[in-house]
Amino acid sequence: MDWESLFRRYVWSDTRTPYLVPVARLTRQQAGYELFFYALFTGVLFAMVALVALSGNLPHGGADGVPLYAFSVVCSSILLGATRHSWAAIWCSSAPLAALAYFGLYGFHPNLGLPDKVLLVVLMLLWLVYARRLVAVAHAWPGLGGGAASD
Repeated sequence: MDWESLFRRYVWSDTRTPYLVPVARLTRQQAGYELFFYALFTGVLFAMVALVALSGNLPHGGADGVPLYAFSVVCSSILLGATRHSWAAIWCSSAPLAALAYFGLYGFHPNLGLPDKVLLVVLMLLWLVYARRLVAVAHAWPGLGGGAASD
């Protein structure tokens, strides 16, 4: 078996997972896949956040704005997936900032140790770095050529 081709086919594809391709060299199809995956990821994640926040099971007792913000991110994810509009990308990319603000205002779960807290903050910072790329891809979307992706 050719493990490298199986890996590239199912895990890493230049067309479906172009995360290392510079934005200026993306085709419309590659950008479409990247924006769709991000929209799906944030939509599902924040739908779960909204449900947990509505249930009142948050460790600090609940935050009034969390379900509303999470719902707005779900709506902007749907818009991003459907329209590829840069304003929807900007709102979706605010998610890691909101998570960091949440950690700053309400703290972490009491059962988390220091390594877990550091890992969460590092993940949010990495997500924030990637969010800049997402906004750049959405901003470049109207002018991208090549590929067979539809609007």
